[in-house]
Amino acid sequence: MPKKGQNVEEKVLFGRPKNNVTIGLVGLPNVGKSSTFNLLGKLQVAAENYPFCTIDPAVTSVVVPDKRFDHLAKAFVPKREIQAVLAVTDIAGLVKGAAEGKGLGNAFLSNIAAVDAIFHVVRKFPGKKVEHVEGDLDPTRDLAIIRRELQAKDLERVKNVLDTDQKKLRGRKATKEQEMEMGALQKAIDMLEAGNDVRFGTWQPKEVLYLNTLNLLSAKPVVYLVNMGMKAFKEGKSAGKKITSWVEENTPGEPIIHYSAKYEAGLMKLDDEKKAKLEKRGVGSAIPRIIWAGYRALNLVHFFTVGKDEVRAWSVRKHSKAPQAAGVIHGDFEKHFISADVYSYDAFKEHESEAAVKAAGKLMTKGKDYVVQDGDIMFIKHNARK
Repeated sequence: MPKKGQNVEEKVLFGRPKNNVTIGLVGLPNVGKSSTFNLLGKLQVAAENYPFCTIDPAVTSVVVPDKRFDHLAKAFVPKREIQAVLAVTDIAGLVKGAAEGKGLGNAFLSNIAAVDAIFHVVRKFPGKKVEHVEGDLDPTRDLAIIRRELQAKDLERVKNVLDTDQKKLRGRKATKEQEMEMGALQKAIDMLEAGNDVRFGTWQPKEVLYLNTLNLLSAKPVVYLVNMGMKAFKEGKSAGKKITSWVEENTPGEPIIHYSAKYEAGLMKLDDEKKAKLEKRGVGSAIPRIIWAGYRALNLVHFFTVGKDEVRAWSVRKHSKAPQAAGVIHGDFEKHFISADVYSYDAFKEHESEAAVKAAGKLMTKGKDYVVQDGDIMFIKHNARK
């Protein structure tokens, strides 16, 4: 607990400091990325009436399922219900050598640079009808190929920036800020040359803020999606020891979700009763888990606004303060923020009405320094003109 008057260093996250964030589907060709994208957004990317194919990235907004939202909507019976969404981008397949421009690699790597986190799709399903770009099925090899390509592009970028900065000095003494920046660049080079991703380094907040300006690919969090055969998924098989060991060794702590795109496509054709039966048997849809894993990888949390007109779930980055949350609703609300009345969803669930929450002393008025918590229910007070 910091002492009174002591400055507390705020948590700084890798990534762009904004709430409108996206996650990209990345992988080798023919691993099921577009099939997964179609499942997530119920879109047919390759359909004739669609204005692009996967040479250009396709984007869809996917509803984030939340039982808390469902409960609030049922309690307030609003005229309008708006759930939180996750923006997902489908990026065409990378190949070995993409960092040197092979297979339109530079264009695809720039598409990855435009997203904030990565769904890394790896193929574990068999089948000669769908050709494997590397000739045979080897998921850990495929994982390593993509990782090396992202690291290679980062290494090229960081070396170029450091070289430019050193030339600019022309023998002059560097300022403290320049020393910090060049030190961070060299540290990133050392990490990447050792085969490590930037996001797993030990960084000072100032270094993270600086590296964020470079938008490095290996700084983006990853969720591994293991696309397995329908038979294996129905039998309850997991991603497998080789894949889990590879992830734990190379990107420890990042989530792995096994699913079958082919099985999911079949599930979508079933009625709710049949889906519920499969869920009870442990072979229900993996799509909600995929969506939530992506949402958490983006460091997002929900807060809610409620009333008879509207119940709405809003997304804000972790560690955001109340004025930033107000700004998600409307830019003027952040500029003219006064305070926020706040209570937790758990308090609402316990007391069953806003009036009861207030009577129990669990509704609080918070100022500009309040850090928004996942599940907060907020009423923003501001003096912006209507």
